[in-house]
Amino acid sequence: MTGEPEVFNDTLDLPGLARQAARSARPPAVRPPITAAALDPVATVLVDVPLAHLDRPFDYMVPQTMAEAAVPGARVKVRFAGKDVDGFIVARSPESGHEGRLHPLRRVVSPEPVLTPQIAQLSEEIARRWAGTRSDVLRLAIPPRHATTEKQPAAASRQGPWPALDTQGWDAYRAGLLADLAGGGTVRAVWSAMPGEDWPQRLAEAALATAAGGRGAVVCLPDGRDVDRLSARLTALAGADSHAVLRADSGPAERYRSFLSLSRGSVPIAIGTRAAAFAPVRDLGLVAIWDDGDDLYAEPRAPYCHAREVLLLRARHTGASALVAGFARSLESHYLLRTGWAEELHAPRQALRHAARVAITGESDRELDRDPLARVSRLPSQAHRLIAEAAAQGPVLVQSPRSGYALRLACDRCREPAVCATCRGPLRITSPTTAPACAWCGTEARGWSCAECGGRGLRAPVVGDRRTAEEFGRAFPGVAVKTSSAGKVVEHVSSAPGIVVATPGAEPVAEGGYWAVVLLDTWLPLGRDDFRAEEEALRRWCNAAALVRSAADGGRVLAVGDPGEPTLQALVRWDVGGFAERLIAQRLS
Repeated sequence: MTGEPEVFNDTLDLPGLARQAARSARPPAVRPPITAAALDPVATVLVDVPLAHLDRPFDYMVPQTMAEAAVPGARVKVRFAGKDVDGFIVARSPESGHEGRLHPLRRVVSPEPVLTPQIAQLSEEIARRWAGTRSDVLRLAIPPRHATTEKQPAAASRQGPWPALDTQGWDAYRAGLLADLAGGGTVRAVWSAMPGEDWPQRLAEAALATAAGGRGAVVCLPDGRDVDRLSARLTALAGADSHAVLRADSGPAERYRSFLSLSRGSVPIAIGTRAAAFAPVRDLGLVAIWDDGDDLYAEPRAPYCHAREVLLLRARHTGASALVAGFARSLESHYLLRTGWAEELHAPRQALRHAARVAITGESDRELDRDPLARVSRLPSQAHRLIAEAAAQGPVLVQSPRSGYALRLACDRCREPAVCATCRGPLRITSPTTAPACAWCGTEARGWSCAECGGRGLRAPVVGDRRTAEEFGRAFPGVAVKTSSAGKVVEHVSSAPGIVVATPGAEPVAEGGYWAVVLLDTWLPLGRDDFRAEEEALRRWCNAAALVRSAADGGRVLAVGDPGEPTLQALVRWDVGGFAERLIAQRLS
């Protein structure tokens, strides 16, 4: 305190007060009444509100100025809880069940009908089945609007002519299947493809046969590589304008353009990843999914639905044909056979013998006499000989279940796991030139010593694909070795001799097929702490083994593991149906 008196500013804003007084003296502005549309003045709107107790349609009045633009399926802005929110018009009606006054639509964002009645009904059932909200489902089903793309004129509708299809490929599983699809029949089947099957060609034939009958088809695939393979087959058979591709990595404009080509009826076939399950195909006649056991089909966002279940719901609602396909068989698809909802499509046993020749290391007494450690070695002599012989003729695929370098370390003397001194996390080596470091906190462990025996040597009981490729480069000098894993996936390899070390799901396709496929560390996927460990292991092994050339052409598959393991025995017999039946029986008992 300085002792000086405080000075207050008593200056008044007299002009401002005068203006405020003048405004208060004016009569309130009277807005002209909004005239309702003469025909069907009530719009039922699905409002984009995430609250479960508000997950239902609401009625709004359609102003006369919006009567033509406010069509069912259009995007609109409405007033809800004091805010402008997005919504979709589901229907127009002459009257409402609401007794009070209806709020008018604020704005028609676009007159483009992007929400079809079929998808609106599907969204309701999916939300109810997975305990979600319809707004969450519609975010998955309808891509964001791209105004520039929407203003472009619609392409001409592809009505044909459709190519004449060779039925020989499908006749090996079921005669007359393509004729039934083209004739409008309902086919519900679980297809177990035999090794070496050209499955993109078969799926393209099924989709085109459906289109030739005047109906649409939706085909879902696990990832972009598979989408590209199927798209190339459809383009080769019927042209690029025969189908639309829906995938997550497409840009906003391209994705919306593909969506509009389907909703406007320009193309009858939709292919893509899990989002394609909601494709607005007109007059749906076929839904198909390849390798439905892949976890990429499970939506990681609410309501967490699975693409297979979405497609089967659409087939039930529309009476469309359904095809669940793959080299392996999920328990869900096998249950469709148990209930009689679908029929089984598989190749005869004699055809499977010619298509695949699968063996397990140490399976015979002769191999054990030659190599007593065949059942415990990571690369027994039997596998070494097979790789050396096959790599001299063409490409060889080696599936390694882990990516990286040395993923776990242990004491070289007492085999005690090596852990971090700071946080007790596991030690690992990320490259041949880096020091051991903790996988949890990243602390380097230079000068490490074992707490149990004092040893300073380290060994790697679990190695990844890069360390495996390094070991193969030393074991097979003069042979080209390449890797394929997440972040660096090789799409295709030529028929030139070489070795490809790949993780599950990243196996490249070889021209003419691999001369040999070797499955390493089969104990690792079987030892996962997962309820579906056996099912997932067999699926990954089947997908890799199916890339080999036929047994008649010299192709061989060798699994390094325990010959008594039931999952490996199912692979040897290629009995995916019997394996699924056994797992279901175990869970029911």
